[in-house]
Amino acid sequence: MAEEDKYTKDGTTDYRNSPSIKQETGTWKACPYILGNECCERLAYYGINTNLVNYLKFQMNESNVVAVTNVTNWSGTCYVTPLLGAFLADAYMGRYWTIATFSIIYVFGMTLLTLSASVHGLKPFCDEKNVCHPTGLQTGFFYLGLYLIALGTGGIKPCVSSFGADQFDDSDEAEKKNKSSFFNWFYFSINIGALVASTVLVWIQTNVGWGWGFGIPAVAMAVAVVSFFSGTRLYRNQKPGGSPLIRIGQVLVASFRKIGVQVPQNKSLLYETADERSAVQGSRKLDHTKQFSFFDKAAVETQSDRIKGSIDACRLCTVTQVEELKSIIRLLPILATGIIFSSVYSQMGTLFVLQGNTMDLHMGKSFEIPSASLSLFDTISVIFWVPVYDCLIVPLARKFTGNKNGFTQLQRIAIGLVISIFAMLTAGTLEMTRLRIVREQNSYDAKHMNMSIFWQVPQYFIIGCAEVFTFIGQLEFFYEQAPDAMRSLCSALALTTAALGNYFSTFLVNIVTDISTRGGGPGWIPDNLNYGHLHYFFWLLAVLSVLNLGAYLLVAKWYTYKRAVGPSIDHTMA
Repeated sequence: MAEEDKYTKDGTTDYRNSPSIKQETGTWKACPYILGNECCERLAYYGINTNLVNYLKFQMNESNVVAVTNVTNWSGTCYVTPLLGAFLADAYMGRYWTIATFSIIYVFGMTLLTLSASVHGLKPFCDEKNVCHPTGLQTGFFYLGLYLIALGTGGIKPCVSSFGADQFDDSDEAEKKNKSSFFNWFYFSINIGALVASTVLVWIQTNVGWGWGFGIPAVAMAVAVVSFFSGTRLYRNQKPGGSPLIRIGQVLVASFRKIGVQVPQNKSLLYETADERSAVQGSRKLDHTKQFSFFDKAAVETQSDRIKGSIDACRLCTVTQVEELKSIIRLLPILATGIIFSSVYSQMGTLFVLQGNTMDLHMGKSFEIPSASLSLFDTISVIFWVPVYDCLIVPLARKFTGNKNGFTQLQRIAIGLVISIFAMLTAGTLEMTRLRIVREQNSYDAKHMNMSIFWQVPQYFIIGCAEVFTFIGQLEFFYEQAPDAMRSLCSALALTTAALGNYFSTFLVNIVTDISTRGGGPGWIPDNLNYGHLHYFFWLLAVLSVLNLGAYLLVAKWYTYKRAVGPSIDHTMA
């Protein structure tokens, strides 16, 4: 093998901070440790999230609306904290050490949560009627553990998918082709963890106890940490490229300082480093694009830009630095159109569970299935559709589209948005049918009705199908379209759609409750859903999803893909 072919050409290093040797590091041989980490971490997360609304309702004695609001607020925070993890990974710590640090915080939070549900004095006292009365201290201890988990998972989320993708060299066509498959199997491993959480863990929480139900996910998280460290010698690591927010700020300042400067027609006159490498460590150069030409002013060189022979970074920026900002701006509308989809997805852990609580939970004569376990069918759907998509849909679509991935990432996201509309229509139709049976049987105050919970299966299965298209498409899209030194940040932006979707669901539930209960009525989402109109809420989300799809199609048509030019680092010169 020629010396120049011995090393990766994407700037990655091994655990000793030496250039990565292709044959000894990365690719699929490093991925089992990353996928194993993600599987266990997701088992821990979904072991909490899947049944949390029931814990808050029955153990913390919260009403339906308060419990739903607290779940979506916590879930939203889990998807906002990735911005912190991404910033630290891209700017200072690198993805490896960010994952390692926040994993420890995660384990600590899981430990506190387990203690809050199992240790006398920390867990809520329940009377002879099984009504629980948590004290202020118990509530505070519980939420401390819960939000430490949100911080821990936030540090990990934006880094793991990007860290896995880092194991494949973009300059190697064979490795680059495998990267698309990695995102599919990454999401597959997430759902293996979710499958165990929605079946085994939910059953344990419901039938054995919450101490065990939270303790097992805590152990799973410890296993995730061990799995991650086990692959250290095989990993390829991207060096942090400095603070992306500082670089963005420099472009903004320089652009406004030169608000009166004319941008030359010949864009080759804009400032860029003369050699092949980008001025941003760990990043390839980016080609100039025409959109947002105002920011090109930052790359127009004037006589006052150099101070004693050196460049003033707040007066003159490279074309690559300007294009980094443009890339982020272009991603924001795509991000915004993911909010409604995430609101639809969040219903699985909240209103779907409460809807299931009202139905017949029996499977056979004696076994009762916990309502939260129905999310199992979302997981089964994902596990079914990932290999079908990878092995059947992509080769078939490739024949018609000519695209090597079957669909572009934006097309893939659009298909998922269409499918999600049918999930809400299905859930609304089921609730309307359920309420009709309640009226016919005059069983408004019955704890459970004579309608099997398995009628919920289609709405879970349809959301799982939508996930495979939209969520995986977003993961790949935000990674690919991110500037090299901002990939963790852009992965965090993709996750922010889930945060905003959860917060939007909180907002929508509270607005709907406020309006629908005026005049003393029970509202759409009362504590006894038999007196409510939950189907109206699902149909409202369906209408919003249709409007959102229209907005997405306009935004996707407008989008300009980034163009990277040249390698980031030549190891043979290192």
